[in-house]
Amino acid sequence: MTNRNHYALLTGATSGVGLELAKLLARDGYNLVIIARDQETPGNAGNELSDRYQVKVVTLYKNIFERNAATEIYEEMQSAGIVISILVNDASQSNYGAFVHTDIERELVIVQQNISTLISLTKLFLRDMVVRGEGKILNVASVAGKLPGSLQAVYQGTKAFVHSFTEAVREEVKHTGVTVTSLLPGATATDFFNKAKMLQANNIKDKKLATATDVAMDGYEALMNGEDMVIAGFLNKVQFKISNILPDATVADAMYKQQID
Repeated sequence: MTNRNHYALLTGATSGVGLELAKLLARDGYNLVIIARDQETPGNAGNELSDRYQVKVVTLYKNIFERNAATEIYEEMQSAGIVISILVNDASQSNYGAFVHTDIERELVIVQQNISTLISLTKLFLRDMVVRGEGKILNVASVAGKLPGSLQAVYQGTKAFVHSFTEAVREEVKHTGVTVTSLLPGATATDFFNKAKMLQANNIKDKKLATATDVAMDGYEALMNGEDMVIAGFLNKVQFKISNILPDATVADAMYKQQID
């Protein structure tokens, strides 16, 4: 069954997990709205998705590091008469290094994208979904948000928020016909670590990373099934369970040593 009159809106959909999620949605007949900053690569991604899956793809160029970006996105959807049935908040960034030395301006921008824009997009589109009595939201958190990981203190803090926020909102709307799902990937082979300047971290350069395709499939299945959360990857599930048993200080020490030893 196709969904030719339905649109899915995605941030971070021009590469990595977000792009793979966009492919899965398009495969199942959803028209797409892709949010991106770069006016070169996104157009190519949108054209490829449209040609391959025969769906409509709208690309909006918005800097979601800016506070008003979410409102502008929502208002453009309203003006165009586009109804968003699925919202995927995938875009996020990090920076690597000891918190005492990292750039606070960069970190505040990361908080704006990873938390503030995600909150705003969720609220704006969730309200309409609740009124209609249908809709799905996928917020991409991270296994990192469940672990007190040093050298990415701000990023991991934002992902802890995303997961907690998602679970709380899900409970609030559970009787409305709308589902809200949290996806918790582990380290995944995307451009994320290059942008975060952490390719030199031992737990990245010496580790076999999950593929974006596999992570996206885990998230997509959980989203479509209306599940509350999914941890992508068997080893991440094991690490998650172990971290729930050990004291936070022990986990934090182990995570720190993984990156610098």
